[in-house]
Amino acid sequence: MGQTLTDIAEQLRNANNKVQLIYAFNGTGKTRLSRAFKELVAPKVEGEEAQPADLADKKVLYYSAFTEDLFYWKNDLERDAEPRLVIQPNAFTRWVLEEQGQDQSITTTFQHYTSEKLTPHFTADFSSVSFSFERGNKQQEPHIKISKGEESNFIWSVFNALLEQVIAELNIAEISNRSTDVFNNLKYVFVDDPVSSLDENHLIELAVNVAGLIKSSQSDLKFIITTHSPLFYNVLHNELDLSKKGKNEGCYLLERHEDGSFDLTVKHGDSNKSFSYHLHLLQTIEQAIADQKVERYHFTLLRNLYEKTASFLGYPKWSELLPDEKQLYYSRIINFTSHSTLSNEAMAVPTPAEQATVKLLTDHLKSRHAFWQQSA
Repeated sequence: MGQTLTDIAEQLRNANNKVQLIYAFNGTGKTRLSRAFKELVAPKVEGEEAQPADLADKKVLYYSAFTEDLFYWKNDLERDAEPRLVIQPNAFTRWVLEEQGQDQSITTTFQHYTSEKLTPHFTADFSSVSFSFERGNKQQEPHIKISKGEESNFIWSVFNALLEQVIAELNIAEISNRSTDVFNNLKYVFVDDPVSSLDENHLIELAVNVAGLIKSSQSDLKFIITTHSPLFYNVLHNELDLSKKGKNEGCYLLERHEDGSFDLTVKHGDSNKSFSYHLHLLQTIEQAIADQKVERYHFTLLRNLYEKTASFLGYPKWSELLPDEKQLYYSRIINFTSHSTLSNEAMAVPTPAEQATVKLLTDHLKSRHAFWQQSA
């Protein structure tokens, strides 16, 4: 029996880590976990819906699908009016836009991750924003509706402006020297899958920038980051140096079971060591060898492992990774054993010699082609 999301939120709250990085597949419950964490750290009080709390009352700042719900499109098709992205008033957007006037900073960040020609235009009261696209001939295409990915980029840019201010203010150790006291009660920042629509280059850049913001934080502010992207997880893991000499404190995998319960388990290593399919193949084969339960289908897995390794290393043929002295021989064994089609030509369990071949070729691939080895 696993845990509830509230149990896991309590585990995250009680951990004494500056950063906690969580990987979970889409649909596992990352966004619900962010909500459970918020309700645990700062439970609603009676009447809060009618009178939202001020920013100074907030203990947790979070970015998730709920954050994106604060923005919605207003399309007046009958009057052919310009499509506008409406910004629902809340403590965060009021502070960033109305009180601090960070619209230019938001525009700069947004254009950095999209296009310098795509420009947001805020209304005077910051209740909505429209977008235009500057063409190469200096003509403007006004009143466009941006894509869902670009919309996510824009919303993250608003949150990013707030996060920069939070960290800068809380880095001033002496409270009386801060320019504002609205962030003094903040204890946590919970970020769930920021801008998952980015291409790989921009996603890497975003991860580096997020890690840079976290590393710049000198206060007691704690960060929880969840993502379904192995690439985003990997870059953050390395940029934040979360290995901690193999302990991997604060690195987790969130899993949901069929009964609706959850588990948060420690993950060792970055995504390259934890989530890659080729390493799953290797572990499956190694386990079969250790248990002396090698079956004929393990030849298929072995060939797949060789193919993926050859592709990564740039070899035109996977067979070129085989031992030089018997390259053709082993290639034929693997091809024949993994591609047999006649039902009566082979037993499920390979002969002892064939099982030994699986071990020999697995060890060869690990030792000769730079697979990382755990030191004793």
